[in-house]
Parts: sequence; C-alpha cells; structure tokens
Amino acid sequence: MAVTTEKSLTSPHTHTTRTVRDVMLQVMLALIPGIAVSTWYFGISILANLFLGVLFAVAIEAGLLRLARSPVLPGITDGTAIVTGMLFALALSPFTVWWVTLTGIAFAILVAKHLFGGVGNNPFNPAMAGYVFVLLCFPVQMAAWPDLLASSDLSFADSLGIVFQGLPATTDGLTGATPLTNMQLELNRMTMVSEIEAGPLYGALGGMAWQGIAIAYLLGGIWLMINHIIRWQIPCAVIGTVLLAAIVCHMTDPDIYPSASYHLFTGGTMLCAFFIATDPASSSTTPGGKIIYGIGIGLLIFIIRTWGSYPDGIGFAVLIMNAFVPLIDYYTRPRVLGET
Repeated sequence: MAVTTEKSLTSPHTHTTRTVRDVMLQVMLALIPGIAVSTWYFGISILANLFLGVLFAVAIEAGLLRLARSPVLPGITDGTAIVTGMLFALALSPFTVWWVTLTGIAFAILVAKHLFGGVGNNPFNPAMAGYVFVLLCFPVQMAAWPDLLASSDLSFADSLGIVFQGLPATTDGLTGATPLTNMQLELNRMTMVSEIEAGPLYGALGGMAWQGIAIAYLLGGIWLMINHIIRWQIPCAVIGTVLLAAIVCHMTDPDIYPSASYHLFTGGTMLCAFFIATDPASSSTTPGGKIIYGIGIGLLIFIIRTWGSYPDGIGFAVLIMNAFVPLIDYYTRPRVLGET
C-alpha cells in the first residue's frame, strides 16, 4: 500500500527569497539614471519634487497604518510608498507647487491604495491615479513646464521658491510647452511635421534633453529585466505598439504625423513602459495577458497623444487598462497543472 507523504502533496510553486523591499530597492536604483539626467536639464526642482513626493507618501502611509492599528515600521520600510512617491513626482512638471504634490500623493495612497486593501490589493496604479486626479483638478498648475531654451538659468533659490511658493506672476522666459504639447497644438493647425520635429521646442537642446531622459529610463528598465525584476512582455508590448502605430501613421501622411522616434523619445513613454505599466499589483499576471495589456497601453498612449485633448495620455492609458486586467487574466490564464 502506497503511503502518501505530506511532501508529495506540496504544490510545485516557484520559491524565491526576494522580498517586496528587495524589489522596490531595485526599482529605486534603476530610476537613478533618469533622475540624474532630468536634474541635469531641468534643475534642482526635480530633486525637490522627489523629496516632497516621498516625504508625503511615507507620512500618509504611516498615518493610515496607525489608524488601522497595523504595524507602521514594516509598512513604511517595504518601499512601496517610496516608489509611489517617486513615480508620481517624476510624472509632474519640475515647476509643480508643493500643495499639488500633496493632493496627488494623498489621493494615491489613501484612495488608490489603502481604500482597496493596501499593498498588493490595489487594482489601479496608485501613482497614476494620483497623477490623473491632480491633472483633472489643477490643469493650469500641471501645464507649467520649464523652458529649456530660456535665456537665464534659474538659481538654486529660485527653483526651490517655485516649488514651495509657486510660479511668479510673470513667467516669461521661465515656462514653455513640452514637445508633445507643441505637437498637439501644431497638429490641430495641420502644421507640417518637419516644422514640429525641427522646431525650437524639440530640436537642439530640447531634443537632446528629452532623448537623454528617455534613454536613461530605457537603460534602467533594461537593467530591471536583466535582474528579473520585471518581465519583457509589458515593456516590449508598450514600446512596440507605439512604434508600430507611429510608423503606420507617419508612412500614411509624413507631412502630418511625426516619426516614431519622436513618440518614443519624448514624454514619458520609457518611464511608463518599464516602471509604471509593470506595477505587479495592477498589471496583468499571465504571459499572454501581459502582452495584451501592454499593447492596450501603447495603443491608448498613441491615440490620446494624436487625437485626444491631453498631450501625453500615459496616466489615462494605464488606468483604463488596469480596469481590464481581471478580464484579460481570466481569458489568458494558463492551464492549471493536472487540469483536464
């Protein structure tokens, strides 16, 4: 008579010693190149926004855990609140005033994360939920971006003054449109695409800055894939879809639609593909579902940029596809071992 031992009944799960804290630490390290290049071009206000985003996220996380009578120290040291604060801050303009950051972080941690049960239970990406919330509530404050071609550079005190006190009444020479904002305005006027890509907002220093930031995030994302922190499906699907859609439209009418490189290396395409869309709690979990999820995000990004009302639709694209994740996972789940 065969004896069934307890060991033989153990499911063939994949075991790992990597903790949530380890994963979040790797994500923070991978963000450093993008943060460094952004600071080089946009100034110290990038670091001020990051500091405020992380500070507000950790403080609100600790307060909510204390109210729920849960252990505070493990909750604020697992790195999830810190990464949420960093990603939210990196999605903002360097000229964002502190109270906008506080409002967005409060919505991200309180509503998008803890209202659904905390770490691992949030169906929507907290950083993008907070970003879209302040984008809808404070469109004027969210539209002010530094002019890279400004004749005078801001001092350290001026940069911090904008973050903590807001922009001065006269912003001439300080603010300007981003390349994606300029693209949308010019496309609405049916301007020749050659004027968009070679214009002062993207050409020369403008193009060098946005391309440098995108490449830095690309390198950080590749490092995450090499270290098996994220899988290749979502980043490749997002980038590949934006690339393919841009190529098709550009080939259809090159005088109207910008090239694929313009879409890939401006805005937050690389930051979204490697750091935002890959959030393990709100993204698809099946191999096939990850590809469908990434394709949906890439397609929505391109559609909103090209024909929508917002210059960059990353936040909306991620949240919309987050809502479809349960349906995607249901129809793409692999066959369970032993299932007939």
